[in-house]
Amino acid sequence: MKKSIVFDFGGVLFRWHPPSFLARVWPHRVRDAAEGAAVAAEFFTAYGGDWGAFDQGLIDAPTVTARIAQRTGWPLEEVAQVVAAVPDELQVLPETVALIQELKQAGHRLFFLSNMPEPYAEHLEQSFPLREWFEDGVFSGRVKQSKPSAAVFELATAQFGVTPQSCVFLDDHPANIEAAKALGWQAILFSDAAEARRQLATILG
Repeated sequence: MKKSIVFDFGGVLFRWHPPSFLARVWPHRVRDAAEGAAVAAEFFTAYGGDWGAFDQGLIDAPTVTARIAQRTGWPLEEVAQVVAAVPDELQVLPETVALIQELKQAGHRLFFLSNMPEPYAEHLEQSFPLREWFEDGVFSGRVKQSKPSAAVFELATAQFGVTPQSCVFLDDHPANIEAAKALGWQAILFSDAAEARRQLATILG
């Protein structure tokens, strides 16, 4: 049976591991990924708060930078350095691209649903062949809604013209997986492309 397979981006199709990212960008503050985890929790606030508003397109990059600096006491220019470095962190994961190509060749419909601020969405569109890989997609920064809100999943199925029951969602955050399942989607908690391929084989038959 052909399915509508919906990909998250950060941590699924593109590299996104904030602890190691911060260790590279802020070596003077973060000595290793273990320290980076604590700093990432403070910087990104579990993608709620000011960063969540940035994800949803409710505030711009200068505003989120100012809010994080004010909230944490970190120097404004250092916060701006991290915000500006995110696009370079979003390197494509070749194993996931291979999986996308396999699924397309098998005749499945491919879409994306990504929590992504507008500036980073534009960077990805300009840097990677998203229209070749996917039939359509939703960026949170453009629709002013973000996962795990039910509203963004409902918006996605309406935009894609598909039913929840036809969708298989790949995402690396448990809360997003649970939100999708609650709406009738099938969902796979993504760890790597090889494991996703094994789980998809079971679902797709």
